[in-house]
Amino acid sequence: MQLPAQAVAATVLIEVVRISSLPTRRGTPYPGEVVAHWAGNEADDALALIETLPGSGQHRCGFSPGWSIRAYEDALDLVLFEAAFCFTCHEVRMHGTAVPPALATQFFDADATSAQTLLALFREAAR
Repeated sequence: MQLPAQAVAATVLIEVVRISSLPTRRGTPYPGEVVAHWAGNEADDALALIETLPGSGQHRCGFSPGWSIRAYEDALDLVLFEAAFCFTCHEVRMHGTAVPPALATQFFDADATSAQTLLALFREAAR
């Protein structure tokens, strides 16, 4: 999976969100509870893991994401990007100031080891 490179380099904090519903407007944050904050090596490792997610074909489920990450730069006032993950339809939707249109919708192999590791990290964060 491809993340916006400049945003990844600038990220100092990631919020992990357990999504409760879809946003009412495109480009607005996914509603849900922030269950964890990852910084430093933890944030770097999570972003590196996400970048290893292998591509996949599109599956149809209606896009019902359960998790998202929000990446912040050091000022912590502006979300560089948010990526919402649907492990059922294997789709990631991203938005934010650093996301070019070509990266806004991507597909990943949700059964791959890296994807299952990411899902386990999300679940652990919610405990």
